[in-house]
Amino acid sequence: MSFRIGDFKSKFDPGVLKREGKMRGDGRAADQLRKVTITPRYTKHAEGSVLIEVGDTRVICTVSVEDRVPPFLKGQGEGWITAEYGMLPRSTSTRSQREASKGRPSGRTHEIQRLIGRSLRSVIDMKALGERTLWVDCDVIQADGGTRTASITGAFVALVDALRHMQKNRVFGELPLLDFVSATSVGKIGGAVLLDLNYEEDSSAEVDMNVVKTGAGKFVEIQGTAEDGCFSEEEMHELLAMAEKGTRELIAMQRAVIGDVTLKAKAEATPGKS
Repeated sequence: MSFRIGDFKSKFDPGVLKREGKMRGDGRAADQLRKVTITPRYTKHAEGSVLIEVGDTRVICTVSVEDRVPPFLKGQGEGWITAEYGMLPRSTSTRSQREASKGRPSGRTHEIQRLIGRSLRSVIDMKALGERTLWVDCDVIQADGGTRTASITGAFVALVDALRHMQKNRVFGELPLLDFVSATSVGKIGGAVLLDLNYEEDSSAEVDMNVVKTGAGKFVEIQGTAEDGCFSEEEMHELLAMAEKGTRELIAMQRAVIGDVTLKAKAEATPGKS
């Protein structure tokens, strides 16, 4: 299922954003997401699965349910959500060695896995899961920038699919879903603030930032780096305003794919730990 970005315009203060009026290399406006396609129930066996396509970046996200928890949670009556992330050797322009053959994941992979897990745990009532682990696997089959943010946005849809499977099997009555969550990238190139960087843009950005936000507009994570020089507080606000627009549009797409869903009241819930 695909959507036109214009279908999900959200209200924001246009004075915060500097619209340069210039088209980017791929024809997009500065504040425009790449074309996003979310295909649910993409694989046969997993309790939840999705193929998410963000421009030329493609990630398969699956969620598997396991009836046990890590040792540090045993006996506490609480569940856990954890993630693994990987890139196919030829998901990029040149082949990269599989991390399994290297003997261990890279620091980058560890960082992304932890980010995906934190993002998803922030919007789930972990007590309602019982002593179960939800394994989230994000496999990049083609990379053109934004693989970690696409993984979070797609994995959330796969997670809801898995939760509905559990609900159907009477693991719980009410879905333990507290909110939606999505992620996007923003950056500054040639003085212009841009939304949803592809690889070419990310490689030349003076500032790049990954932002994870909930449907209620709360931040889960902000990862921002000045690659060339530094940036001001005003520029940071411009970047965050652009990210707000992108995450809201992505959440609107998630809602369209997921359909009707009732969020659990937060007063009764225990969100996941970081």
